[in-house]
Amino acid sequence: MYAGATETRSPPITVPMLRQFKQDGRKIVAITAYDASFARLADDADIDVILIGDSLGMVVHGKRSTLSVTVDDIIYHARSVARGSKRALRIADMPYATYPDPKTAFAHAARMIGEGECAMVKLEGGGPVIESIRYLVDREVPVCAHLGLTPQSVLRLGGYKVQGRGDAAAQALRDAARAAQVAGAEMLVLECVPSPLAAAIQADLAIPVIGIGAGAQCDGQILVCYDVIGISSGRRPRFVKNFLLGRDSVLDAFKAYVADARSASFPDAAHEYAD
Repeated sequence: MYAGATETRSPPITVPMLRQFKQDGRKIVAITAYDASFARLADDADIDVILIGDSLGMVVHGKRSTLSVTVDDIIYHARSVARGSKRALRIADMPYATYPDPKTAFAHAARMIGEGECAMVKLEGGGPVIESIRYLVDREVPVCAHLGLTPQSVLRLGGYKVQGRGDAAAQALRDAARAAQVAGAEMLVLECVPSPLAAAIQADLAIPVIGIGAGAQCDGQILVCYDVIGISSGRRPRFVKNFLLGRDSVLDAFKAYVADARSASFPDAAHEYAD
């Protein structure tokens, strides 16, 4: 920026703003990114939330799953993102096996907030994880819950599969979502669930529900930055759309993603799951 230039970006996103966006009916747009360059473009495109995801194990490190990602990995990439992003609210993924109990969860989350310069941490799953959510919130650590397809459970699930199909599974997800909210979670990521179930969970909760493969009725959407521009290895998930097609720059692709997510024209039927 040259001398005398003025900053034109929107003000920084805060945790309370996310719930206000839901109340106002304003869609939240999130992206998963891992470095300063993509983070800067996300800010320029007016993206609200950047997740520093453990998906880096697959899309950056080339592993077959997220399970080998460490706290140090997340902190390294989170600090890189922080150098590029001044507007978006930054969320750090808690890696596999880093929150087996509330006290251990707090020790790792505190590093991600402090060293990683993030405003929130994300934990996968319900059940015993709910107690860790409550413990973190009680100690002033904002939490995003993650339900549906939880990639850290890939060994138990036997692969990356749609979750919540059938009455019993759908009710269990609704119950887990309510429990996460009661425990104090500020936001919920809902991954790979049928759109009607996602809509029901969105209506159940006062906190924002951010979908990835969960339909347009969610309060917002999240995609991995590489997926937004068509850089995907292996089989492309149904919920992924290449926004770079027909456009000349990554920034234009990000802006198109923002526009479509805010207007709820993305995801459409081709990018969501039925019951």
